[in-house]
Amino acid sequence: MLSKRFSEKKGVKGGLLFLAILMLALLVAACGAGNDNGSQSIDPAQTETTEPTDASDSTEQDQAEQDSAADDAEGGEEGYAPPTANVTLRGAGASFPHPLFMSMFYDYNQQYPNIIVDYESTGSGGGQRALKEGTVDFAASDAYMTEEDMAEVPNGGVIHIPITIGTVAIIYNLEGIDTGLKLTQETLSKIYLGEITRWNDPLLVADNPDLDLPDQAITVVHRSDSSGTTSIFTDYLSKVSPEWAEKVGSGTAVDWPTGIGGNKNDGVAAQVAQTPGSIGYVEFAFAVENNLTYAQLRNKDGYFVFPSLEAASLAAADAAANMPEDTRVSLVEKGGKDSYGIVGTSWLLLYKEYPDPDKKAAIQHLVSWMYREGQKHAEPLHYAPIPEEIAQINDRNLAKIK
Repeated sequence: MLSKRFSEKKGVKGGLLFLAILMLALLVAACGAGNDNGSQSIDPAQTETTEPTDASDSTEQDQAEQDSAADDAEGGEEGYAPPTANVTLRGAGASFPHPLFMSMFYDYNQQYPNIIVDYESTGSGGGQRALKEGTVDFAASDAYMTEEDMAEVPNGGVIHIPITIGTVAIIYNLEGIDTGLKLTQETLSKIYLGEITRWNDPLLVADNPDLDLPDQAITVVHRSDSSGTTSIFTDYLSKVSPEWAEKVGSGTAVDWPTGIGGNKNDGVAAQVAQTPGSIGYVEFAFAVENNLTYAQLRNKDGYFVFPSLEAASLAAADAAANMPEDTRVSLVEKGGKDSYGIVGTSWLLLYKEYPDPDKKAAIQHLVSWMYREGQKHAEPLHYAPIPEEIAQINDRNLAKIK
């Protein structure tokens, strides 16, 4: 019985083997008929049926790939890898964005602990000077560098990277008068020219009929250091007062017609706090954080407006629409019902060349992170985030670093 079954199985296997050989022969013949030119055989996966491709689709796909490659070449945070080595970056300059920088640098270091950012708030003038002397890896300034100053920067020159936009608040010390004093372009410039010397001056009374302004001397307080905040403020005064423009002008440091000086924002705030009847100017975020009393300012369209994040955002939108490729532009006294007159940009000032490859990598990664992911820190601290249009200009400029 076992022998019979074995014979039956053997016969079945023989028949199946014959059929397999026959099918293989037919398949080879078919392939030969479909490949008469003698070219190599086609992978079965390549014989799947596909829909015809429109030529325009192919062109659009090619263009998209080219655009993506261009985006990678231009940088952006994703385009720069942080160095693996331990790197310390030294920076100095503007006090205007200092609260924002401290929040950004802390967050960045938590994510990239091998990169330490050591930033000293020396004022914009101090930052520009350090950059020209080559004693820092980057600087920050609320005033863009002049052509003359740019010519003195080593390592191939300087690149301006807008990092935030903010407003300057006019603070004052008047007993019994809370935030809300109204100032016009005329009264503010005349106070700083030393032409309005008492708080009950008729021009001030006319703009503040609901306030009981005292018969008290006005003490003007200004920055004593070279300051980007001063540059923004004096740029504004030069725009709204031909007399100021002619007699004083604008810059990080000017010859003040009157008043006493304070070092950086906290120095001005301290002078105002301890001097009854005084008036000064500080960065708006500093005023809010320290509960300082600040004024409304009449804008170009005749409306009295407080400094605010919203006002800074309006200026940021205007800047995005009119920003030149080198990003050096003034934002003071722009039009619009809700606009605020004293608005400025804070720039990071970078060298065009970094001989140390690790520092170059760290600078490009840090800076691209600051104007992209790091912008989440802006609004909570009353700064306006950089619009995407400006971020794209930053991408192009950052990619120029060698």
